[in-house]
Amino acid sequence: MHAVFLDYQTFSHSLDLSALNKVISKFDFHSTTTPDQVLNHCSTAEVILTNKVVLDSTTLKQLPHLKLICITASGYNNVDINAARELGIAVTNVSGYAKNSVAQYVFAQLLSYYSHIEDHNKNTREGQWQKSETFCLHGKGSSELAGKSIGIIGYGALGGQVATIAHAFDMQVLIADRPNATTIRADRTEFKEVIAQADIITLHCPQTAETENLFNAEVFSQMKNSAVLINTARGALINNHDLLTALNNNQLACAILDVLEQEPPPEDHILLAAQSSKLKITAHIAWASEQAQQALLNLVSDNIVAFQQGNRVNRLD
Repeated sequence: MHAVFLDYQTFSHSLDLSALNKVISKFDFHSTTTPDQVLNHCSTAEVILTNKVVLDSTTLKQLPHLKLICITASGYNNVDINAARELGIAVTNVSGYAKNSVAQYVFAQLLSYYSHIEDHNKNTREGQWQKSETFCLHGKGSSELAGKSIGIIGYGALGGQVATIAHAFDMQVLIADRPNATTIRADRTEFKEVIAQADIITLHCPQTAETENLFNAEVFSQMKNSAVLINTARGALINNHDLLTALNNNQLACAILDVLEQEPPPEDHILLAAQSSKLKITAHIAWASEQAQQALLNLVSDNIVAFQQGNRVNRLD
């Protein structure tokens, strides 16, 4: 089969591609692919690997050789699934590969925030401890995770791993049920109750019509003003304007974002331009440990093998 990888630059180039090369006879790798380049790059492809390159209905109708689309991510809003189904094109995604990477990111950020490690290191580098009149220099101090409540929005593999680690820190774990759920499941807590009680809220749900702008002015007004919000899911889950207003009005203490609604963001993005000390923004890297990336590509290889054998594995169509 002839395959093309449309945005290979989204992965580290040190990864082992042997699993993919075993199942694909001809492979074309493109670091990036612009919308104008998609048809040219895919004109003879039977298999397309895409992370974020958009494959809409108009494009899919012009690719007569295409049999399989492998989304190299969990989210699949960049592919028109309905159009692919109508055209007889199989679509797969992958999940679970980044549970350790994302959970590690969440707690790395939380430990940094509550322990102020960098500030304590800075105090010693700048000679502040050496000038102290007592054996320790408290600086900004620290606060334990133990006893804090963490609200998890989205309880798949990623949210589950965060919960496991949170329990190890002796935290109170609140797993939110769906907003506006009429019946609350036994192992869940009502969404509004989680929002009101949690010291930390971490987002791990997909972007859908129901979750876009889920965190808005109304939700922020119900949160603790000492709360920390972490988003490693999708940027569109949060209303940026409302978030900035909430931070400026001390409705929450800090927002830690690894995703934005537009990636890469424009230089004048409202949150980047704010330069707020209450905002910590990283470049969509929570998922991307070397181990997670390798696991993802191996899963894509498994999806291709399953398709070749006529089995439905991780199918979205």
